[in-house]
Amino acid sequence: MSSFARQQKALVTTMVLIAAAEGEMTDSELGMIGRLVATLPVFRDFDRESIPEIGRHVALVLQKERGVNELVKEIQEALDRPMRETAYLLACDVAAADGVAGQEELQVLENLRDWLELDSLVAAAIERAAAARYRNHH
Repeated sequence: MSSFARQQKALVTTMVLIAAAEGEMTDSELGMIGRLVATLPVFRDFDRESIPEIGRHVALVLQKERGVNELVKEIQEALDRPMRETAYLLACDVAAADGVAGQEELQVLENLRDWLELDSLVAAAIERAAAARYRNHH
């Protein structure tokens, strides 16, 4: 697998991880992952048929006692610095997909900031942009 293909897989793994944070993925979260993979340039030439396989891998690893740590290590090793920002942006988009980020999702996002060693200002800007994109006018 090429370095770029490994990074694409890590980006999808990140999205599935945040979607699975509360125990099950909602239809809106799954739909968001599908839309992001279908439309973003970073996923050009990505095999979308591999998304369910990545989802199964994440679910299997999360059943382990330290499964989250194992997934994070995979993500960290696969992503270079700029792609870590992309991963966090995608995670925020998925968390915002169903309108409300639950406590578990917020905790995973907070941990993700640390795990990906993101600058706090960069992380705050990404969070603010995601909130603005998915704000409901009610």
